[in-house]
Amino acid sequence: MSHPVPGSGPPPLPVVDAHAAPAVCENCATPLQGHYCHACGQSTHSPVRHVGHAVEEVFESFWHLDGRIFRTVRDLFVPGRIANRYLAGHRVRYVAPMRLFVILTLLTFFVAKFVVQDAMLGFDPDGMVQTTDTTRDLEQAQTVADVVAIRDAALADIAEARRISGALPGVSPRLDEADAEVRQRAQTRMAALPDTATPDASVAADTADAASDPGTTPPGTASSPADDAASAPRRDAPVAGGPVGERIERNLERLRDDPGAYARAVLGVAPTALFILVPLFAVLLKLLYLFQRRLYLEHVVVGLYSHAASMLGLLLAFTCTLLAHWLAPHAAWAVQPLGWVRGLLLWAMPVYLLLMQKRVYGQSWPWTLLKFAVIGQLYFALFLSVAIPMAGYALYAL
Repeated sequence: MSHPVPGSGPPPLPVVDAHAAPAVCENCATPLQGHYCHACGQSTHSPVRHVGHAVEEVFESFWHLDGRIFRTVRDLFVPGRIANRYLAGHRVRYVAPMRLFVILTLLTFFVAKFVVQDAMLGFDPDGMVQTTDTTRDLEQAQTVADVVAIRDAALADIAEARRISGALPGVSPRLDEADAEVRQRAQTRMAALPDTATPDASVAADTADAASDPGTTPPGTASSPADDAASAPRRDAPVAGGPVGERIERNLERLRDDPGAYARAVLGVAPTALFILVPLFAVLLKLLYLFQRRLYLEHVVVGLYSHAASMLGLLLAFTCTLLAHWLAPHAAWAVQPLGWVRGLLLWAMPVYLLLMQKRVYGQSWPWTLLKFAVIGQLYFALFLSVAIPMAGYALYAL
């Protein structure tokens, strides 16, 4: 039996540095001369060797974690700069137009959903749900049954608002305040009526339930035939039968109380409408600048960057709207300046697009103004034809 000679065993395994870049491409075995393979394009950064590379790998396909996104957003504030440089071949410095547009559209669409929901809630300057009509109806009620019917209808509206707006910060406390106010006014009116000496037992039970659970409609308010007869003259029959008609009627009442709700809803669906209209906008550019012999895809690039800038403006405007809404109960002095900033952003958007069109296509000011007016009117008509039905559906679906 032979014994191994000391020092004659197998050589020790080499120590491999997990952070060292490989000498050949792990995908195609091509010798590497940098951080990317010149044959297949694969990066030398391996997500299985470094946590930072793993995190970067997750976001790589959506939002590349390098300086391009910040450089692109910075230069996007200068009308026409990115479009001119991209069309001139300087593409590596910036995020591709389609990726930039998708990123900003998704962010703007997410924020806009809150604006659409807020459009139908109807908050007054004090941050309360509008209870003006309910207060007037309660003051005109002549019987306890009338008061109960009016109160229950108002509490049902508040419960519906709570259902569709529970995710909005600061909304639930305000709905609780409105709920308590309606109940208090109803109780005060019932105490002032001459027939309160023998109130129905369910009314007393409702009052006790309201004090213990201000967030729900009292279970003791099952309507009797007398209650239904008393409340019938106050609530007109819906224009269509069933829940659909009731929902349409309720939304129409809210729009009458707050005419600006529909305008805010149109603004809220603007990101989706703009996303749909990008190819048509490029067609308009192609027709108006036909003699410049630019390719259609060049106009698409201009349309994508111009719409990306519009998305950024809308995102900032929506942010101002939500900040004003959230700060109103705590810092009322900041609401008006935020309104000025929002208005300035909205007015600056057409000016930005005009300057961008002038710098990209390089025509004289008279021709640029004329073509901008033609494109603007046609595009505005297309926008309204898409946004108005979408806003109507968004309000109905709430």
